[in-house]
This record gives sequence, C-alpha cells and structure tokens, in this order.
Amino acid sequence: MDKLLFERLSKSMTQMNEIVEGQCAASRVTEVTATQVKAIRQATGLSQAGFARLISVSVDTLKNWEQGRREPTGPAKALLRAIENDPVHVILALAPR
Repeated sequence: MDKLLFERLSKSMTQMNEIVEGQCAASRVTEVTATQVKAIRQATGLSQAGFARLISVSVDTLKNWEQGRREPTGPAKALLRAIENDPVHVILALAPR
C-alpha cells in the first residue's frame, strides 16, 4: 500500500475513534428522515415488502421509518445513504444470486 495512503487512512481511523469516544465532534452529521426513507424506496421502484427484503429488515421496521415513528440507525442509515447515492450498483450488490 502507498505510504501516503496508509498515513491518511490511519489518521482517518484515529479521528473516527476520537468522535466515537466523544473526544471531538464530527465535522458533519447526516440525518435520514422519514420522507427520505420513503423517497429512497420509491426511487427504487420496489414495494415496501420488496425493499424491506432487499435491505434485510422487517416490513414493520420499514413502515416505522417511513412514518417517522422510528429512525434508521448505524448500518441501516449507511445502507440507505448508499442506495440513495448509487441505487443501481448497491441494489445489484444486495440482490440475491
């Protein structure tokens, strides 16, 4: 691995740990709102059941997100952002083979 790339990656991981441990604030925070969850799903053309199956959550969980009763967290939020940013490739990667 390129030495400069390794140093940048190492610095990034150190910063991530400082944020997680509360030693410094994140430079930005991305929120995924109920409106966005529904819009992301609708943009894929999938039903609630199909989208829930694709991202491995229950239909009830997806409905709660879309209706604002709950918010996706952690990996689910990251996966929704990935689908929003590059739906074609992410959906292909998630599709059963």
